[in-house]
Amino acid sequence: MLLSPPSRLRAPVALPAKLQNDLKQFQRLQQELSQVAQQRLQMDLKLRETVHTLDELKGVPAESAVYRPIGGLLVRAKDRKEVEDLLSEEKETLEVRVKALERQENHLKERYGEMQKELSEALRTAGAIADAPASD
Repeated sequence: MLLSPPSRLRAPVALPAKLQNDLKQFQRLQQELSQVAQQRLQMDLKLRETVHTLDELKGVPAESAVYRPIGGLLVRAKDRKEVEDLLSEEKETLEVRVKALERQENHLKERYGEMQKELSEALRTAGAIADAPASD
């Protein structure tokens, strides 16, 4: 039994050097977008964890011993307010980072979409992919 190639593909076509370079740039953009999205997810997770910790801390009696991390150690804090202040500052920092990563991710998504359209058209023009198949 012989398998036929997918209907949208044609025989291999030698692509111009500029188009090959554009494809490599597109792949790098894909990788960068993936990395930024992953970083944003990690920062968002840290932010949610920090917010949850702050909420839990508010339920702890003021006279209770509270510890804070310093490197790999847990050190007893002077009071609950000290830890709340540290966590609030960390929360603000994480919010700024998440917003910056969201902006960067949105910008990369826009570039990705534009580049995808340009490359599809260039590949179609170069004859590397067939036009959309006709409806049956």
